[in-house]
Amino acid sequence: MEEKQIQEIVSHVIARMAGERDDAPAAGIPARAAAGRAEVTLKGAVWLIQEIEQEALRMGVKAVVAVTNRGARPVAVHCMDDSYIASYEIALGKAYTSAALKMATADLKKLAQPGGELYGIQHTNEGKIVIFGGGVPITRDGAVIGGLGISGGSEAQDTALAQYGEKRMKEAADLWQ
Repeated sequence: MEEKQIQEIVSHVIARMAGERDDAPAAGIPARAAAGRAEVTLKGAVWLIQEIEQEALRMGVKAVVAVTNRGARPVAVHCMDDSYIASYEIALGKAYTSAALKMATADLKKLAQPGGELYGIQHTNEGKIVIFGGGVPITRDGAVIGGLGISGGSEAQDTALAQYGEKRMKEAADLWQ
């Protein structure tokens, strides 16, 4: 491979990491490798958050909505007006948990009860694991590419909003590039 091709590949990779990528592969990179894995984009995260906020308004919930990438790092967080201060960390924790453990927090709740297979898991990962409903993994083509966490209502309301978010994600799969 020539130096020029290597420089183009490196430039393309850096642009992708910075979120400035285009969908055209860099010279010398096979299209399949350049396309890579689906990612949670800022555009997709903000769109999803706004959709959930509209549903939260209909439900009368002042929610905090967090979206993470596959590494469980925040991509976007919105706090609705007058939402609980504590809901910020809880929503981030639910998104983190869903991405890190690749499962809904409502499902984890059952496993984390006394006598359950994962009893005490909430005390791991520097206390970032949340074991009640309101968090779901973001998936594309069967792979977890991020997490969604919602806090501000009851557990049932947060879970319903997370499930609503899952439904909307499936309807707009093209946003998860």
